[in-house]
Amino acid sequence: MIDYKKDDFEKNLRDYDVVLNSLDARTLHKSLSVLKPNGKLISISGPPDPAFAREMGLNWALTQVMRLLSHRIRRNAERHRVSYSFLFMRPSGEQLREIGALIDSKAIRPVIDRVYPFESVADALAFVETGRARGKVVVKLK
Repeated sequence: MIDYKKDDFEKNLRDYDVVLNSLDARTLHKSLSVLKPNGKLISISGPPDPAFAREMGLNWALTQVMRLLSHRIRRNAERHRVSYSFLFMRPSGEQLREIGALIDSKAIRPVIDRVYPFESVADALAFVETGRARGKVVVKLK
């Protein structure tokens, strides 16, 4: 088990096929070292890459901006013999229904740390800010 407050994950993990990054640029770059050759580093927090620009139908100039924004991570990924891509998150009712069905069937189980009544939103936020949550913190409306 990796204790994110004490351990450097990049020193303890190796040979993963995929890393999904949702954190900062420093974590993104550290993630390269845990992938095996031909692994895939996917980031939902950036930087956007040229493939994303093409997928979005952006013009040549904006595609070049995306190329510049992602140049460093793409170059480092090449050095590690892995690939990098940016994943733009879009809301999808169909995907949410599929996820709901997976949860209902117990194929996946969300980990809920604490549930707070709506009146205690401030307490819920304070708990999340401590960084000690071991799962999702839920605010119940009813």
